Amino acid sequence: MGTVILSGTVVLVVLGFGNHIYWLAAVAVLFLYVRYGHSASPTPPTSAPGAAPTTYEAYRRRRDTQAKWERRYRRERPFEARRQEREKSG
Repeated sequence: MGTVILSGTVVLVVLGFGNHIYWLAAVAVLFLYVRYGHSASPTPPTSAPGAAPTTYEAYRRRRDTQAKWERRYRRERPFEARRQEREKSG
């Protein structure tokens, strides 16, 4: 995809010697590519064999982070944590 964008930019620059609007278009294309297209990581298709473990790993990371914050909350606010546990069970 990057090759197509760069080729198109070169064509716009060459055409820009006759009409300067094409130079502006080339700059806009490069800007949009760098801003949105280049930094975006490609996502694997859902039918790919490696897609499920990646999703599970992301789930594990979110779950572990949530557990870490809950432990920190219980440690820093013991009275509020006990009250919440009583409300859940009662």
